[in-house]
Amino acid sequence: QVQLEESGGGSVQAGGSLRLSCASSTHTPTRMAWFRQAPGKPREAVACIDIDSMRRTRYTEAVDGRFIISIDNAKKILYLQMNSLEVEDTAIYYCAAGHGPDGCLLKQWTYDYWGQGTQVTIES
Repeated sequence: QVQLEESGGGSVQAGGSLRLSCASSTHTPTRMAWFRQAPGKPREAVACIDIDSMRRTRYTEAVDGRFIISIDNAKKILYLQMNSLEVEDTAIYYCAAGHGPDGCLLKQWTYDYWGQGTQVTIES
């Protein structure tokens, strides 16, 4: 069982930055990701990362070039650096973890463990 806890959410002006963190309570899985859910919309993928020496990453088009996903394996903490934030980035952000041989995917069904979420609000 992997327990995940997000932190770092808050409210910032458009154009600003935030860094989200996700602490894992146990061993590091093979893939981790960030998802988000805006009011009235389904949860969507934001970014994912392979937990191996390659650290391959994938981003959804809406955040590519603005967000950076990274991991500190020693501390078992996943990060999401969010820059040039837009009002459309307002959502609850969730950390997710999973296992599997295929590398990280931006698909919810490939993740078995989820955090409770942290609210991110971008003000115009």
